[in-house]
Amino acid sequence: MPGLLGKKIGMTSVFSADGKNVPCTVIEVGPCVVTQVKTIEKDGYAAVQVGFQEAKEKNTSKPMMGHFAKAGTTPKRHLAEFTYDEEHNLGDVITVDLFADAPYVDVVGTSKGKGFQGVVKRHGFGGVGQTTHGQDDRSRKPGSIGACATPSRVFKNMKMGGHMGNEQVTTHNLQVIKVIPEHNLLLLKGSVPGCKGSIVIIKK
Repeated sequence: MPGLLGKKIGMTSVFSADGKNVPCTVIEVGPCVVTQVKTIEKDGYAAVQVGFQEAKEKNTSKPMMGHFAKAGTTPKRHLAEFTYDEEHNLGDVITVDLFADAPYVDVVGTSKGKGFQGVVKRHGFGGVGQTTHGQDDRSRKPGSIGACATPSRVFKNMKMGGHMGNEQVTTHNLQVIKVIPEHNLLLLKGSVPGCKGSIVIIKK
């Protein structure tokens, strides 16, 4: 699946042709440099590795420096693999123009971390007024988590409080509103997982 790496800039809104105010996310996409071309003969599968954002040489390991030198490019901070229909060679630059003809894209990002959260926020339990799972004296607690002697244990996947967020989330079929090649910007309808400045993967 063709795609690129990008950085989430933030959210704004634009007016559509029929005068509706459409919320959209602005993503700085690329330019990404081809750092490795994988083939079926050598690697067992065909893919293209691309790099995004400059990295300092002092923060790059010697093996990675050799990897980037082989591609004839400067060290990159983020790497990802994609499959493209057309041929690409080491050092090629792929820009946001890749999405010029794409009506919809998928975006993979890391959601905002919420820390340790209870069942009301994490799983949408009823809480105050709706008295969750039969309990009646502790407003936002989970209530019963299982029967007594049978089965004498708590079943797996029981919804409880715990760590929430900071996990990989894929949002499918986001409409491409506008591509601005001169500034490497991509405007997508709706929201994208992650905080401002986070790295996302955009797939066609």
